[in-house]
Amino acid sequence: MSAVAKASGALKSVDSEVFGRVQGNGGLRGAGGRGAYTEQEAKKLGVVGWVKNTSQGTVTGQVQGPEEKVNEMKSWLSKVGSPSSRIDKTNFSNEKEISKLDFSDFNTRY
Repeated sequence: MSAVAKASGALKSVDSEVFGRVQGNGGLRGAGGRGAYTEQEAKKLGVVGWVKNTSQGTVTGQVQGPEEKVNEMKSWLSKVGSPSSRIDKTNFSNEKEISKLDFSDFNTRY
């Protein structure tokens, strides 16, 4: 069992879509998928899930983990992002309590 799953408190899951200049070299995913800023932040916080660029120029994803850590990731996605991204708005949906994690780590989908 991962350290995330053993953490105390409720587990949460939330979907996100980030709008702005969030793709490409300065985007939330980082240069060419390397550097993957969102992935790095998620791993630092200890949440699991995924992130993916969309054809509409947004970045979508899902974050799961202890409620406190999911909330920290939501804040990062809304306000911080990668060093050269510009976040116009972030929509969160399907926020819910879950009994177990659906993922074992955080990765970038292509």
